[in-house]
Amino acid sequence: MKTSELYKKILDIAVSEFKVIIESGQVLYSQSGEPWKLRLYLYDNSFIDIYYSIRGKYSYHWDRRLTSNKIYRHDNAPHEKWKDLPTFPKHFHNGSEDTVVSSDIDDNPELAVRQFLKFAASRLLKE
Repeated sequence: MKTSELYKKILDIAVSEFKVIIESGQVLYSQSGEPWKLRLYLYDNSFIDIYYSIRGKYSYHWDRRLTSNKIYRHDNAPHEKWKDLPTFPKHFHNGSEDTVVSSDIDDNPELAVRQFLKFAASRLLKE
């Protein structure tokens, strides 16, 4: 599946199944016109960026620095720093860049986005 098709499918899941937290979303493009990442805007003025590369790299990044000074991100960048995690290179930044634990996010993008948005919704509903 092309990246542009994947982003559109994920956007549809986000805005139809997670309306309680997602205000809107859009595919962001590189200067060369290639789909770069999907940005989802949440009702609390934070945003989630979802990135997939054709080489299999991914990132689900919830940026809350303007609302609570926190970030949450599942990604599979093979940082040497996290090589001892059982799920390496998959890992989860839990609140900050330096608080990192194993990642249990699904390898299927459609399931993974649902997992991540359920996580976001549960955090927002606790506030």
